[in-house]
Amino acid sequence: MKTLMASALVAATASSLSAPAMAQSETQTIEGIVAIVNDQPISYSDVRERGSLLLLTLGAQQPTQQQIQQVTSQALDELIDEKLQLQEAAEYEVEVSEEDINRAIADMARQSGLDRDGLVNVLLQSGVNPTSLEEQMRAEIAWRRIMGGLYGSRIRISRNQIDEAIEQQRNALTQVQYNLDEIFLYAPTEQDKAQALQGAGTILEQLEAGAPFSLAAQRLSSAPTSAAGGDMGWVALDDIDLEVAEAVRNMNGPGISEPITVSDGIYLINYKAKRDPNELETRVDLVRLAVVDGSEDALRDAASQANSCQAAIEAADADPNLSANELTDIRVEDLGAEGQNMISEVAIGQPTQVFATSGTLAVMYVCDRRQSGAAVPTREEMEDRLFGRELQMISQRSLRNLRREATIIQRGS
Repeated sequence: MKTLMASALVAATASSLSAPAMAQSETQTIEGIVAIVNDQPISYSDVRERGSLLLLTLGAQQPTQQQIQQVTSQALDELIDEKLQLQEAAEYEVEVSEEDINRAIADMARQSGLDRDGLVNVLLQSGVNPTSLEEQMRAEIAWRRIMGGLYGSRIRISRNQIDEAIEQQRNALTQVQYNLDEIFLYAPTEQDKAQALQGAGTILEQLEAGAPFSLAAQRLSSAPTSAAGGDMGWVALDDIDLEVAEAVRNMNGPGISEPITVSDGIYLINYKAKRDPNELETRVDLVRLAVVDGSEDALRDAASQANSCQAAIEAADADPNLSANELTDIRVEDLGAEGQNMISEVAIGQPTQVFATSGTLAVMYVCDRRQSGAAVPTREEMEDRLFGRELQMISQRSLRNLRREATIIQRGS
């Protein structure tokens, strides 16, 4: 759970957060414990280390005292979640190897144009103990495995869900769309909301100072889009929260919104672009595979064996009962509703359903798809998207439940 918490540790640790901090057990003993999560302690040193890592991750340059205080609260929040996640991992006997952790850190380093050793050096030069990042990776990997193992096989995305989502996407293409990113701070009570509003203001200051929105969303947002850096894609305002839609509508153009209060939390929106429906255009390259004698069985048999456009062409060359026509640079919008539906439902290299054409039967292979903006996803892509969104929501709900059930003692609480 990525909520923003107020704690007595802020005053005690914020003043030293920006200084280099190397976690030493002797220091932990002297400084004491800031929180206990089901009998497992979190030290001031742990929080300071994580706060320094957060500031580094967000790219905050010369953070203000207020930013340091807010990041300190967020650091404690993250560490409490990680304790709960690792306790669940122990309960389910989920193990994360050093190789798993090193691979995750190497992947993170590559995204920054570094190798693993290069990233570790950056951490050390910034006064951040790499152990803090390693523990974060351990908890994230373990939690993903637990959620996937418990719920991955239980999530069922129905045909109706896919159809409704695709239809919503098609309808959105007929409206003005906005390319948005989001950060959502979950705050179910008025007290939480007041704290989250203050936190959103601090995050906004960091973003305006140059912190990447995507990294802030990954680290701070409670929305299902957090894994994608807060990317909502192209959306119509009718499909999002009324308060958020109104705020976006009132913005003068691209930029980051002021904090937006909704019933269960606070939003920050990154408005990147706007487009009208007539700006959309999708073009495809196709191969139409037809059967000469009209035999549906013969066509289905050929299509089941040809798993690409080239394979369909080769099948027609080898069988006089088949013919293949290449159609290049076709504007999808010119295919009519039925043709658009068939084309949108298949992935590259796969055949459509059988359809009647020119007195015979045929299937259409999609060889390439090029678009000037977001097009309607295939059924497979939409199913993956819905599955990921559902698993993310279950994960966040599970973590909130763990927090409610846990014994968490904070200094000063």
